[in-house]
Amino acid sequence: MTQSNMIDPFGRAIDYLRVSVTDRCDFRCVYCMSEDMTFLPKRDLLSLEELDRLCTVFIEKGVRRLRLTGGEPLVRKNIMHLVRQLSRHLKSGALDELTLTSNGSQLERFATELADCGVRRINVSIDTLDADKFHAITRWGKLDKVMRGIEAAEAAGLKIKLNTVALKGFNEDEIPEMLRWAHGRGMDMTVIETMPMGEIDGDRTDQYLPLSLLRAQLEKQFTLTDIPFKTSGPARYVEVAETGGKLGFITPMTHNFCESCNRVRITCTGMLYMCLGQDDSADLRDALRASEGNDLLAETIDRAIARKPKGHDFIIDRRTNRPSVSRHMSVTGG
Repeated sequence: MTQSNMIDPFGRAIDYLRVSVTDRCDFRCVYCMSEDMTFLPKRDLLSLEELDRLCTVFIEKGVRRLRLTGGEPLVRKNIMHLVRQLSRHLKSGALDELTLTSNGSQLERFATELADCGVRRINVSIDTLDADKFHAITRWGKLDKVMRGIEAAEAAGLKIKLNTVALKGFNEDEIPEMLRWAHGRGMDMTVIETMPMGEIDGDRTDQYLPLSLLRAQLEKQFTLTDIPFKTSGPARYVEVAETGGKLGFITPMTHNFCESCNRVRITCTGMLYMCLGQDDSADLRDALRASEGNDLLAETIDRAIARKPKGHDFIIDRRTNRPSVSRHMSVTGG
């Protein structure tokens, strides 16, 4: 395996890239977006060809895992053309994994083709198994459509991990049931603390549930054993004795995961963020469009990696009621 030649100031090798292909989504989840979102004009977005070129440069520099995100990546027009193009790096062995994070709404349509392109696992974001609550939290989503998408993904042979945002007063009592349901279908599950990104219509301090508290509640029903299992992401995993499955905790607020951070993110406009919880960025779109060659792009990437911070600045503060980071999660990519 090729060692990444992107080493940050703290000696961390960057071998994982998350790319937002669109800021648009067919849901309006209350902790992620306001209902009346203004999306970027199409001219600001990288074209599919530019996204392919950009990802390829990162792969040549040592990225081994690539995740497509959004918004909802599968609502991007002709997105499967990009997936098929990127799959050549799987065939060549330059890339270990090509995957995506989805809300599941379009999986019924695309699951078979994703599998055909070499995608082996996907993350599906789902916060409740109650149809009415699901519609309330997503504003526009329909649970039955997502369930058909999950079934289509399973039928196509895709390994699914559920991502669930833990929200106080909304789904904390439902998480044991979701855990049993997911593990009963052979799906791992990860619970995530809500992150203070972007202006939404509500108050995040009312939503915030520390996962240390959630874990203590779960341990009244389940035997949770810490295990060293790792994916390319930041979750810390436990094994659940009663179900035989794995449960991950992503805790940016109560216990950050920065010391082993191996990833960077690119927005749909070509901004490279070295940290999800910091505003420092590098404009790769200008570098892409300034030259047909990739030398300037590679130099811009190198300069950005050289200032990757040690950790993030997330805080949920009732006094200011302002997000720690002004951009929405849908812009950066989850």
